[in-house]
Amino acid sequence: MAVSVRLEPLLEKELELTAKRMGVTKSQFIVSALERALGRKNPYDLLLKVQAEVREPLPEGNEFLSPTKAAIRSKLSAKRAAHQADWLAFQEAKKQGKERSGSDQETDAT
Repeated sequence: MAVSVRLEPLLEKELELTAKRMGVTKSQFIVSALERALGRKNPYDLLLKVQAEVREPLPEGNEFLSPTKAAIRSKLSAKRAAHQADWLAFQEAKKQGKERSGSDQETDAT
């Protein structure tokens, strides 16, 4: 069924550019947008459907990382935890009105 819609020139140009960028026709883009707006096309439902067909859950966590990537992630997590602990200690000292020691101030000056 054919439908005719009048668009403002700027909206039509945006439609044209977006459809071209996505590699679809303007008609395909509009149909897809209508299906999403009407609730007929939900990406999450599609994901669940594909997962049910494949019967394999999506990878989570570190179980699919190479040993090198797992080691890097572990080191970064440890470093982040240390920085968080330092920040919390700084905030606590600031609350109590303590000033930083001279060695800390010299480090900041360099």
